[in-house]
Amino acid sequence: DVQLQASGGGLVQAVGSLTLSCEASGFALDDYAIGWFRQAPGKEREGVVFISSSEGRTWYHESVKGRFTISSDNAKNTLYLQMNVLKPEDTAVYYCAKSKYSNIWRGYEYWGQGTQVTVSS
Repeated sequence: DVQLQASGGGLVQAVGSLTLSCEASGFALDDYAIGWFRQAPGKEREGVVFISSSEGRTWYHESVKGRFTISSDNAKNTLYLQMNVLKPEDTAVYYCAKSKYSNIWRGYEYWGQGTQVTVSS
């Protein structure tokens, strides 16, 4: 079965850092597009970072460029999101998701349970 386990959220002060992890099972990270999404209270869910190793593509939302970095450990089948210089507007529940394609723009069908990130000013 496909499973995604997100962790690493917490409470941090502005300009601080956090690293989120997304442990995947039931599939290999390299074979599909994987995304980090977030949803803030009262707002729609938005894509933060998408990656497709097989297509060699990575996309960052404009608001996180230069601050967030996605990486993976294939031996652990785990994806990481390093978040630096955090801002209060980064406060949200963060989800990792797997696409059924290698294309980063569509097909996200499996979702982790989410991890809360709260950035205080």
